[in-house]
Amino acid sequence: MGTALITPFLKDGGIDEDGLKKLIEIQESNGVDFVVPCGTTGESATLSHEEHKRVVDLTIRYANRMKVLAGTGSNNTVEAMDLTRHAKDSGADGVLVITPYYNKPTPAGMIKHYEMLSNVDIPIIVYNVPGRTGVNIDVQTMLKISELPNIVGVKEASGNISQIMNIILRAPEGFTVLSGDDGLTFPLMCLGARGVISVASNIVPGEMVRMVHSLLKGDISTARGLHFRMLPLFENLFLETNPIPVKTAMAEMGLPAGGLRLPLTAMDPRKYEILRKTLIDLGVLKVG
Repeated sequence: MGTALITPFLKDGGIDEDGLKKLIEIQESNGVDFVVPCGTTGESATLSHEEHKRVVDLTIRYANRMKVLAGTGSNNTVEAMDLTRHAKDSGADGVLVITPYYNKPTPAGMIKHYEMLSNVDIPIIVYNVPGRTGVNIDVQTMLKISELPNIVGVKEASGNISQIMNIILRAPEGFTVLSGDDGLTFPLMCLGARGVISVASNIVPGEMVRMVHSLLKGDISTARGLHFRMLPLFENLFLETNPIPVKTAMAEMGLPAGGLRLPLTAMDPRKYEILRKTLIDLGVLKVG
């Protein structure tokens, strides 16, 4: 069970380093297995490279028991190489590398991109999220990438169940498929996925750990109950673009979050009321 960490900001827009430490301590105390700094949820797109490296360094420093899977992707292979080398040199346990966005590489270009990155001696999880990047890694391409050295798994957020099932079925032994969508974690793990990189666990880390660990132990009944309990949260955290809802919720819960960097803006109050009711129903937000 991994958490895609938000990046907390100060009022002046800088990184809230003390807040980041507190968030990591909360994740660790709830039994989370690993954290992912500088992913989509961490607003990596609007972090400078200096800030990006600083957040990775701090996360590695603050995480004791937990593993650190650093986000190091870019649509520029040279930049992704730089960030990946930095993560390795800083002591990260692995890296999460999103598919190149905007420039929409062909399958051959995608394979070459990950082939270059695989020269860095660190475990690499591929991140496939076509809704963000504009390009999907199909099954055949993913299978070819999975054969590269140091490529150890994929975070699958395509929402294409048939595609994900075929990757689980046909990938090499030891290749790990992780859910990239909280709401699909339960069914995908029943099909053979090994966990999730979660947005919801910023808010309910303990319950996400219980669900995922129950599934790993074969306790389907407990996991199913937790899945349906949290399903409204899974859905309502995406009423607007991630991480707008999760950071808004965390701020009201009194957790370090801070604002959002443009072009992300404050959550629509009407949509937040829907999310707020979900938080109250879950018992993570007290009223009165």
